[in-house]
Amino acid sequence: MDFYLTFFCLAPIIYTIYRRFTGPSLSRVRGPKPTSFLFGNLPELFQSQAGEADFRWQRLYGDVIRVKGILGEDQLMVADPKALSKIFATTSYHFPKPPERRVQSLILNGKSVVWAEGDVHKRQRRILNPGFGGSELRAFLAISQASAERLSTKWSETIEANDGDKIVLDIPSWISRATLDAIAEAAFDLRLGCLQNSDNALAKSYNGMLMNVYGTPSTTQIFIQEALKYIPTSVLEYWAKHSSNRRIVRIRETRAVATAIAENMVKEKAEFLLQGKGSRDIFTLLVKANMDAEAKHKLSDEELYAQMRIILIAGQESTSHTINWALLELARKPEIQSKLRSEIRQQESAIHARGDAQFTASDLDNMPYLNAIIKEALRYHCAAAQVFRMASQDCILPLSRPIRTESGESTHEVFVPKGTRIIASVAAYNRNKDMWGENADVFNPDRWLDGIAKDKKETATGAYANLLTFGGGPRTCLGWRFAVIEIQVFLVEIVRKYEISLTEKARRIRRESCLVMVPTVEGEIARGVQLPLAISVAPRNADK
Repeated sequence: MDFYLTFFCLAPIIYTIYRRFTGPSLSRVRGPKPTSFLFGNLPELFQSQAGEADFRWQRLYGDVIRVKGILGEDQLMVADPKALSKIFATTSYHFPKPPERRVQSLILNGKSVVWAEGDVHKRQRRILNPGFGGSELRAFLAISQASAERLSTKWSETIEANDGDKIVLDIPSWISRATLDAIAEAAFDLRLGCLQNSDNALAKSYNGMLMNVYGTPSTTQIFIQEALKYIPTSVLEYWAKHSSNRRIVRIRETRAVATAIAENMVKEKAEFLLQGKGSRDIFTLLVKANMDAEAKHKLSDEELYAQMRIILIAGQESTSHTINWALLELARKPEIQSKLRSEIRQQESAIHARGDAQFTASDLDNMPYLNAIIKEALRYHCAAAQVFRMASQDCILPLSRPIRTESGESTHEVFVPKGTRIIASVAAYNRNKDMWGENADVFNPDRWLDGIAKDKKETATGAYANLLTFGGGPRTCLGWRFAVIEIQVFLVEIVRKYEISLTEKARRIRRESCLVMVPTVEGEIARGVQLPLAISVAPRNADK
């Protein structure tokens, strides 16, 4: 009996390895030598700072690189614009998420739009779309402004309590609470008050969760993550429900808090809608669209709860950390910060001159330097360094620039066998010198103003500014416009009032990857997400 059970478990692995060495391969594509047969190049990829291995391999081998996975598996890292356009835009559904990545998404958030593939993905997007329209965006602008002002008030009070002197703040702890307040109100009509009460159950459950679960993986964890492809989903679901592993326990605890809130909201919002009431928050519109949909298109309750969980992570984590990285760059480069403050105050004067008190969406969009800084932050510090896909059939990836093969030949295309795991390197694509200029490795907002960042339509991949940070094609982030407007609002509110400068710890910031890219301090990684910056009241003559 034990023999047959062992054979049953090992047979898929044995067959996979056999096919790997007898079927079509990526052997013509160059890449780094693996550290071992067991682990391949994956420790170097996942234990380095976010994007570090991608950049190094890109410099050595170009924009298409053969990377070894576990047990000698060939994977393909892609940063070429034309190849990525095929993967994300023109034939997106031919490149689904690999099963092992979908399982992780399922465990973390459930059957959300991020987990879904094919027709299920199309059905979920159709139901979700009404919640991300123009009127919802305008409402979110006002909500974001109110949240940013509450943050600013708290900072002013802290400075006053310190006799008006410069203070040091751990920026992520503040920005994460302020953005969670904003997304909770806009998406769910919830007033969490995280800035006033740091003990809020939802805020506490999500605070630092991704770093605790996905940060600093050991080689064993990397191997297990990749080996999930060999384990039936039903077995993994059972394990996720009963495992005592601290990372899995943290996921379960966070899911339980979010699900309890979501269950109450679905019932409450459905009752209000049946009474002809209801607000315009995203979740109400989602419940309404679901109630109006044909039976075959409806989302199950579990799918509805999953959308809440993914909105909280995607809508809060990614955006808040982009604001953090932008503030770090402004602290590193005071001349950029001063120039931005001057633009903000000039726009503010024009707003007051016409009798208004708040920036409109048009005002924010009409500030070229502000938006150049935001695009550069999204390019240079992309929220996710890599996105993972798999070829569902044999295919050929066209290249915008030829690569040199192992034999020294030049090729404009790469044959990709069915089942190949693809690492779409957002970080390396966003540093592509053909796209962003020879100084692509430098944080330089001027590239968006002087024409260096050319709009190459034939290789356009991303939804915003040709960047891949929000994805592209049918799987583009639904809330990318919300993210941009929130970043605009927070930067305007902070920079017009405060001067941001580096601390000693801020000179030792690492780019840590844990699904999203977060700041940690070198030598203090165990303390989790940190970005200590010095804050003082900005001089009023800074724009002169």
